[in-house]
Order: sequence, then structure tokens, then C-alpha cells
Amino acid sequence: MSSGESEGPKLGWISRLWRFLRRPSATASLAALLFGGFLGGVVFWGGFHWAVELSNTEAFCVSCHEMRDNPYQDLQKTVHFVNRTGIRAICSDCHVPREWAYKLGRKIVATKDLFFHILGKIDTPEEFEAHRLAMALTVWTSMKDTDSRECRNCHQKVWMDTSSQWGGAARNHDIALKDGKLTCIDCHQGIAHTLPTGFVRPTPEELVKDVRDWLIKAEALEAAPK
Repeated sequence: MSSGESEGPKLGWISRLWRFLRRPSATASLAALLFGGFLGGVVFWGGFHWAVELSNTEAFCVSCHEMRDNPYQDLQKTVHFVNRTGIRAICSDCHVPREWAYKLGRKIVATKDLFFHILGKIDTPEEFEAHRLAMALTVWTSMKDTDSRECRNCHQKVWMDTSSQWGGAARNHDIALKDGKLTCIDCHQGIAHTLPTGFVRPTPEELVKDVRDWLIKAEALEAAPK
């Protein structure tokens, strides 16, 4: 074959890299290769874990104007931001699970927020308010499905002394504890953010009645002849 003739299609850089990685090493020992792979894995995992934890910081959460100018302003007016005990919750305390598998799943789902940020869907306060109810319902539904898992990072029924609470709170918590089917977010919508315009929070009695009515209907349907 002459030097001027083609020697076949040229490989792309990905193909060349893969061929290089598959080629046996003529200079490094197996132990060196294993150690290098282990060290690379440690560096990769450390960097990945660092990036995930960085995205949990308050500074990261409010680095975009949509969050800084809207929900973060709401939070600063609540007991979760300033209180007599000096214990403050940040965004990730309420919106990111602590268990690694659930945390990673939440991060994957949250990537859609970057897409809407680029599109400018809630770019102004007016646009944010227009979508506040839909966003709130998404969060509330998720918290309901997980039995308010993130609330329980700090709050637990077994630690709650209702006798030391003021009358209304003690009464409502007693109703919820005795019912056993209610979860924190059923009553505590708007605990850290402004409620959407037009939303009316149901009372514990209404929630318990709704649950019991649903159970009665479900039992009746189950008992009905097929």
C-alpha cells in the first residue's frame, strides 16, 4: 500500500482514549494500577460528595435571585429563622433528606429547577406569585408522601410534651397524635413561607373528618359485591 493511500477512517478522540485505556501497561505493575484506580476513586468520590454538600448550603440556595428575593425573604420573618433558642433552620434542613439515597434522589429531581431558572419561568416577583400555589402543592404532596420526613430531622412526636404548649397548639397536637394518620405538613403549611393567595388551611377536625370519611368510603367499596 502506498503512503498516499488511506489507511482507513481516522478514530475520534473518544475511541483513541478508550483504545489507550484498554492497552496493557508495559511499565506499571498491577499493584500500581490498582492503587492508582483506588486513589482516583477516592478523589472522585470526595469531589462528588463535596459538591453535593456544597449544594446544601444556604449560600448556594440563595445564590439565584428567585430564591433570594422570594422564599428566603419569607423565611426571615418566621420562627425558623430567628427565635429565643437561637436554633435556625436553613433551606436544606427542610427540603433535603439526610439519608444518602433519598438525598441523591432529591438532587436529581432538583435539576429541573436549573432548567426553569434558565428559562426564566419565575424571573420576577409577579411570576413567582403566579406559580406559588403550584410549587407549594408540589412540596406539600412530597412531604405528605414521606410522612413529613424532613420535619422529623428536628421534631418527633415522642419528644413532644403537649402539656407545656399553649392551648390551641396542645389541643391540635392531641387531635393529630390520637388520630395517628395526620402528618406535620397537614396543618403546618406556611410555617416557613408565605401561604399562596386564596389558600385556606384546614383545621385538625376537618382533616380528621376527611381521613375518616375516606376510610369509611374505602371500607364500603371493599365490602361491596364485586
